[in-house]
Amino acid sequence: MPVGDKPSVVSIPVEPFDGEEDEVGRGWVHPDDRLWRHPSEIAVGGGGGAPEPAPVRVKTPNVFAVAGLAGMIGALFTAGLIAAIGGFNGNVTPVRSIERVANSTVLQASAAAATNTVVSVAQRLRPAIVEIRAVTGGGQKVAGSGVAFRTDGHILTNRHVVDGASTVTVIAADGTSLTAKIVGTDADTDIAVLKVDSEMPVATLGSVSGLQVGQQAIAIGSPLGLSGGPSVTVGVVSALGRRIDASDGVPLVDMIQTDAPISPGSSGGALVDANGHVIGITTAIAVSEVGAEGLGFATPIDIARDVAEQLLSTGRVVHVWLGVRGEDLEPSMAKSLGLTGGALINEVTKGSPADLAGLKAQDVITTVNGKRVSGIADVIVSVRTRKVGELVKVTVWRSGHPQTFVVTLRERGA
Repeated sequence: MPVGDKPSVVSIPVEPFDGEEDEVGRGWVHPDDRLWRHPSEIAVGGGGGAPEPAPVRVKTPNVFAVAGLAGMIGALFTAGLIAAIGGFNGNVTPVRSIERVANSTVLQASAAAATNTVVSVAQRLRPAIVEIRAVTGGGQKVAGSGVAFRTDGHILTNRHVVDGASTVTVIAADGTSLTAKIVGTDADTDIAVLKVDSEMPVATLGSVSGLQVGQQAIAIGSPLGLSGGPSVTVGVVSALGRRIDASDGVPLVDMIQTDAPISPGSSGGALVDANGHVIGITTAIAVSEVGAEGLGFATPIDIARDVAEQLLSTGRVVHVWLGVRGEDLEPSMAKSLGLTGGALINEVTKGSPADLAGLKAQDVITTVNGKRVSGIADVIVSVRTRKVGELVKVTVWRSGHPQTFVVTLRERGA
């Protein structure tokens, strides 16, 4: 589909999805609906870009009522806290209910250390993040970002940034303008690979294996087509295994959710951990009629890397699947079962490899091919990077005992 025809705002159901499937949603729509916008597809330069379509209006909760109630509760809590520590004038007896009081010097040192970490990561990664400017056959101009992952000039980005483009230009961090060719794209993951005839500083690609909600996340991209090099924003990994459904009918699955601000034009940029390793390719942001919702989504780097390798070696991408939906096993449940962690299966797709092998809902996956899994992200990685026809041994905890099943992986949709 030409870039100019691709809508930049689509309405989807917000459905927590912690597995690896790509079936259409079950029809349930949360009351707090959201719209989704690819953080690219913005006009650059001027004159050639088509205006963005107006966001579709959706019902949202009464934000002012909620904010007002929260404010009242906060005020009451604050007043109670001040009274407890003797903050009001009058005969109030100070009460120390907390034995350990935070040391401001320690807090300042921790804040400084966190800042230094981000600075270090930004200095190392910014040279490997590029701006992408694509022009469609119809003349529409689109801006996005990319991550150089090979020194010979290969770059990872999103498919929707370059889909239907007649020309693609890469702007390096130092301002150098380079002509790029499209090596290949994959609609299922919204990943594309570009190539420029120049050596590039590269980013270190990490893994989502072991990634946990709450970890620091740093987003680096080239928003709004601004000159002067990539921008850096900071947040946390706020959820894993999310699913978002686009209007073209191709859902994006297994997405990393983050609250690190991601602006239009950052599609194809890097989501990085505190070690400076790329853990995802930023792909979409949530918006509503009142503006950005503060949620961004990235394709796990393990998936993006596998797609890139297939595009470079064969020119096409084959996706295998297991056939389960699941989530991280809650610590309390893990403790009750005598486990240290795992992935709880919520649903097994009928006729899928998992179903044919004998896996069932409420099974807890503990190992894949003998390797312990801490959560659903580990299961996703262990399967997504394998080939059609491979045999995978999946050990689950069922009815108080471990059981092992051999799953024959198949191509998704085959």
